[in-house]
Amino acid sequence: MTQSRNVLKRISSILVPHKTVPRTWWTGNGRWDLSIPRVGILTFGLAVFGIGEALLIQSNIGNSPWTVFAQGISLHTPLDIGQSTFLISAGVLSMWIPLGERPGFGTIANMVVLALFLQLGVDYIPLVRNDFLLSLVMVLVGIGLVGIASALYITCGLGPGPRDGLMTAIHKKTRIRVGRVRLCIELVALTSGILLGGRSGLGTALFAVLIGNSVAIGFSLVHQFASQSQ
Repeated sequence: MTQSRNVLKRISSILVPHKTVPRTWWTGNGRWDLSIPRVGILTFGLAVFGIGEALLIQSNIGNSPWTVFAQGISLHTPLDIGQSTFLISAGVLSMWIPLGERPGFGTIANMVVLALFLQLGVDYIPLVRNDFLLSLVMVLVGIGLVGIASALYITCGLGPGPRDGLMTAIHKKTRIRVGRVRLCIELVALTSGILLGGRSGLGTALFAVLIGNSVAIGFSLVHQFASQSQ
């Protein structure tokens, strides 16, 4: 009984959301401070991020806001959802120019690797039909993967993704709170995607509610891993 309590206590301590972005042994000192381990962790994180997003899509009960937008574009163009995601990232990145934001290696990798693995996930993970429980499990697993993946690529310190960079750049220029800026950006993407026919629903709502804590727990897990692997 005592042993079980100790195990549960250990698990709960690991899953406590981290309050800051932890610095790890693989964190770079600049956006182009490249090394094989750092680039490997970045690539792995972005690949997992893409698979997590693909799980939400294939759950068939609602995508994350930006993927609703990408899916909407794919319905009206010859592009698949991965190519649409890359196109959106490139468009968002172009908005950095007047805002004075500078991309890093991680920014470019985010555009390419995430879109590639999102499409691979969509191609090979079966679309769920008429199985709500399985859909719900896929959404929750997808959100968990996106959280851990975000923690991995962010702690590399090689530059934010296009959407994160746009958020911080607008915040710096306008002094509007980061949360409000991100909310407005997400709402624009989501509304545009819905108007184009992208799928939104329970999965979208769960993503919006849970993704913040998922990333924070991801930071906690990454911090624990980094501490033990030094």
